[in-house]
Amino acid sequence: MLALAFHLSRPAISAAAVLLGLAILASGCTSADLQLLAPSVTGRTLPTFAPVVQGVMPTVVNVSATQRASKTAADQDELRSGPATDQSAPSGLPPSALDEFLRRFFEQQGRKGVPFHSTALGSGFIVDPNGYVVTDDHVVENADKIMITFQQGGQYPARVIGRDALTDLALLKIDTERPLPHVRWGDSDTARVGDWVLAIGNPFGLDNTVSSGIISARGRDIHAGPYDDFLQIDAAINRGNSGGPTFDLNGDVIGINTAIYSPNGGSVGIGFAIPANLARRVVEQLKAHGRVARGWLGVQIQQVTPEIAESFGLPKAAGALVAGVSAEGPAARAGLAQGDIILSVNGRDISRMRELPLVVAETAIGETAVVKVWRRNAETTLRPVIGELPERPETLETRQGERQGQRLERQGAVGLKFVPLTQQRRQRLRVPDKVNGVVVTGIDEDSPFADLDLLPGDVIEAINQRPVISPEDAITRLQEAAASGRRSVLMLINRHGTDHYLATSLDSIGQNRRNG
Repeated sequence: MLALAFHLSRPAISAAAVLLGLAILASGCTSADLQLLAPSVTGRTLPTFAPVVQGVMPTVVNVSATQRASKTAADQDELRSGPATDQSAPSGLPPSALDEFLRRFFEQQGRKGVPFHSTALGSGFIVDPNGYVVTDDHVVENADKIMITFQQGGQYPARVIGRDALTDLALLKIDTERPLPHVRWGDSDTARVGDWVLAIGNPFGLDNTVSSGIISARGRDIHAGPYDDFLQIDAAINRGNSGGPTFDLNGDVIGINTAIYSPNGGSVGIGFAIPANLARRVVEQLKAHGRVARGWLGVQIQQVTPEIAESFGLPKAAGALVAGVSAEGPAARAGLAQGDIILSVNGRDISRMRELPLVVAETAIGETAVVKVWRRNAETTLRPVIGELPERPETLETRQGERQGQRLERQGAVGLKFVPLTQQRRQRLRVPDKVNGVVVTGIDEDSPFADLDLLPGDVIEAINQRPVISPEDAITRLQEAAASGRRSVLMLINRHGTDHYLATSLDSIGQNRRNG
């Protein structure tokens, strides 16, 4: 019945195609576009993906990773939230989407909680005729045994050459007596939104499954790690596609499927692939060294909001704000300081905070980088020597806490309550000895700071880049800021030993003062 409801006669289809063709011509599309969308206009049939698929299918494999039940990612999901587990909604999505999740996807076989082996099923592809296979790191994480299965049915044991959790990539090796068909890397930097793509993999154990779609967006940050720069595609990818390739219509790999956005684990047309240009560099290092060496600057950074930009006198919200500098790191040795805003590295502009880790990671270790920063209302240039990212680099921690529910005494009509930073409070809050300031003990629900990421227990070190040493000092600074005519106030806070800048509009503070 449904099929009949949507059935159209051949004349109706032809008429619709002609009308569609006229509309496209009016909008400036080419004859090549008409060839794809309205074949009746040009007399040509719709193109087929079959030649591309036939050419690349032998290079795609199934990856089966046997794991002890206590080590499986399914068990770990209940214990922790990390880069390879379910993620909350990406920034920019509406609140209604918060009950949906980003999912790393692969199939688990076996009974959870029972001390038997289980098997994770994923996908992969051959990148070298000598038997090197690329897949996702989370597919082979903690694997005791890995098997590679070919389209024709041949099966080979594989060993791990190297893994990189930061990009969720792994390189495997199988031993064969003959050269193997292998993929060509494409140039993901030239891939355009709207370009056709093909995803091939092993969804739900259904091997050699092909789906088609387009590149929906570029440069997606899904908060999976510090080097997020995903291609978003709408080709159907599901559990088991993880580690499989995304091809362009030339048969070149332009991405590696790694995550989906879905309420139930199934495809809803929002998938994410690691760009080929990023993956290729990682794979080459894994093949040569078994690990990835990345450039390191040694700074803790945060996003530059319009309020922060105004507070620092920066003409527009761009760059990466230095919230902390690693002791004895490359940045510290070059003179970078807390409160600097990094605008560019080696001539590459940093328009958003997340671009800085990518640029620095790609910079050669030992290279003297040219770093342009904004400091004291002017640009200056520093030249740090890029170091190698340590295994446990210092990171900017973002911790969540619960705001106290009781109504608190108002101080200075800003809705904040402070106490001095005593030695006892310093120890309890894990505040380093070098940090001085006042402790926030309460935030009114109608305070202009209530919607800011300011929590009881935070230590305010400075307001508008001026140190504060007492609660009275803090209130005076805030009131002076409200009376100064500036549109925002900037605070440097320390939370459990990590520095962080916060900025908010002064309009609401001034309004509170007038109404107080």
